[in-house]
Amino acid sequence: MSGAQHNAAVAELAEAGVATVYEAAGRFGLVDVDLESLIPGTRVAGPARTALCGQDDNRAVHEVMAHLQPGEILVLVMPEPRPVALFGDLLATQAKARGAAGVLVDASVRDVADLRAMELPVWTRWRRVRGATKNIRGSVDVPVRVGDAEIAPRDVVVLDDDGVAVVPTDRVDATVTAVRERIAKEDGLRERWSAGELSYDAYGLRAEDEVSDQVGR
Repeated sequence: MSGAQHNAAVAELAEAGVATVYEAAGRFGLVDVDLESLIPGTRVAGPARTALCGQDDNRAVHEVMAHLQPGEILVLVMPEPRPVALFGDLLATQAKARGAAGVLVDASVRDVADLRAMELPVWTRWRRVRGATKNIRGSVDVPVRVGDAEIAPRDVVVLDDDGVAVVPTDRVDATVTAVRERIAKEDGLRERWSAGELSYDAYGLRAEDEVSDQVGR
């Protein structure tokens, strides 16, 4: 896949959104933890740029800024998620200047009003001002885990108000194809439901329930 084709695929996944990508991928890749979008209504996607920080330490976040490329999703984690602020307005200023498409923080962020004013899409597990140390180097561009989901460098991370989904690099093409098919199917169903048809009947659920009711008598 060429760079232009990859960028188009990423944009298509962002537009489809987390729920559609997750379902189309066979219910695979969901980041199944509570994450808050600081700018509701935002949909973004991009290749992951990861930083595995030391526990309660954000030195690796400073290091990863030197590697961050335009359009990437910055993914910041610690060995154990805790409400310690790995990311605030000064680091956000660098991330925006480097062209980050968004930021996923499996810890805390602070300076929330400033982050919103920057219009940098940020998803976080907590909002808490407790500061991090800068004593542990950590690692950048390594596979990380958020909840039960593994995110490797360059995997496509999709984020919106529903949460986060991850598409491994070797599954991007197949997922885009599946997303297109799912959207076409849902568009058809939406037309039928708008015309008055009920899913209760279309999926055969009413018939099953009526048989069950008869058997139970």
